[in-house]
Amino acid sequence: MNNFLRIAALADGIIPRLPWKRRWQRFFLPVGGNLQLDANTTPRHLSPPKRPPEGGALLRGFIPGFPDNILAMQPSGCRKGPRISSIAGFLSMAALLLPIGNAALATSTISAVRVWPAPEYTRLTLESALPIKYSLTTVKNPDRVVIDLEYVPLTAELEKLPGKIDAADPYIRGVRIGRFKPDVLRLVLDLKTEALPQAFVLKPIGEYGHRLVVDLYPLIPPDPLMAFLHQNHAATLKAGSDAESNAAESGRSAEAPGKNKPEMLRLITVAIDPGHGGEDPGAVSRSGTYEKTITLAIARKLKAKIDKEPNMRAALTRDGDYFISLPMRLAKARQFSADLFVSVHADAYIKPHARGSSVYALSERGATSAAASWLATKENEADLIGGVNLDIKDPYLKQTLLDLSQTATINDSLKLGREVLMKIGGINHLHKSNVEQAGFAVLKSPDIPSILVETAFISNPEEERKLKDSTYQDKLAEAILAGIKRYFANNPPIARSKMVSLE
Repeated sequence: MNNFLRIAALADGIIPRLPWKRRWQRFFLPVGGNLQLDANTTPRHLSPPKRPPEGGALLRGFIPGFPDNILAMQPSGCRKGPRISSIAGFLSMAALLLPIGNAALATSTISAVRVWPAPEYTRLTLESALPIKYSLTTVKNPDRVVIDLEYVPLTAELEKLPGKIDAADPYIRGVRIGRFKPDVLRLVLDLKTEALPQAFVLKPIGEYGHRLVVDLYPLIPPDPLMAFLHQNHAATLKAGSDAESNAAESGRSAEAPGKNKPEMLRLITVAIDPGHGGEDPGAVSRSGTYEKTITLAIARKLKAKIDKEPNMRAALTRDGDYFISLPMRLAKARQFSADLFVSVHADAYIKPHARGSSVYALSERGATSAAASWLATKENEADLIGGVNLDIKDPYLKQTLLDLSQTATINDSLKLGREVLMKIGGINHLHKSNVEQAGFAVLKSPDIPSILVETAFISNPEEERKLKDSTYQDKLAEAILAGIKRYFANNPPIARSKMVSLE
């Protein structure tokens, strides 16, 4: 309303010698001009006015792009087109035009650019204080993805994007940026191979503003199990080669043919899930330590220890700094044919004095405590922060729906949790002396015993220092492994076709 008063006041002063009513008629109704709107509602003159309207240039000072002829109104008695014959009529038109002028000026300045390459997909994220309008197309020969950004200026942050493309990125070869139209900035992603792009926007959450997310998926999704088997096969070949070399050096003779057959043991697979990753940093300490960094370091150490066991192997749901949705984490565990699922996290609280380690399992009947319920809610929000395309149905969702008859699986999870909690208690203070339960989405596997380990409070300065220490991380991994081994000693895995020989 203030804009209208300013317009009216300035217009009123343009012709000071006329009486008040005559001034407004003279301002709004210049003699000899009429107006007609075509099918596209574009103003145009049927006949030129005898004198230019005094208000056009003035209004352009308030409304950039305001047309000169919008005030060239028809004279009295004209039957064609609309007629504005009062102050109220003009203010009504101004009310419609002012928002249009302001919206046309709105620009989405990119404040942050992030690239997250991963074997499963590569993610490009553009962040802005305002929503980002975009369009996406693909081009072949060579393969490219073209992203047109409307009303986005080329900033120094955007100019850094080409330098953020890693040479090892499995999908993006390079990025080119240029002005396609006066109001359109074009990004061209040069691809290494044909890919399936998905683009979607995310509303502000946490410390993030509006985000445009572009995910590049391969035409044929990689099989985690095959990659896992190839990795383990290579390790087995290397170990066998080393053993043969040692045998040759020591001059050992071949074993007698009458020796008993080697012992066969059931091969146990453990899925290790480093919490958070990529766009989702997890908890952040006051000094800036990310939970996602701590969890990946501990998970890698745990995997290395498990792989050294003769009848065990481990697989990571993520082996880098990238985002994996909660349903995808469960789907990977199933693809690995995992016998156990261990999700590694680092707790946080609003007050720095909270300390200790905890172990959680799934609950069908609600959380066992208010703290467990709060933590489950926080962890389940990971997909909102990390970014999930809600317009596409998750192909893994049906595989991760909670089976209400999974009481036996939850009981096994509680047994596993008790063994791991007891071992962790030997190296760190326990926040809770018993296994807590809540509705953690990442633990909702109907047939895989699953636990979530909160290694310590990253919000506690003393425990943060421990979590960042490689020696302490090694102790935590050793304690978790000891708990897993004790669980299987009391609860042998069910028979499967996966067998390994001990020689």
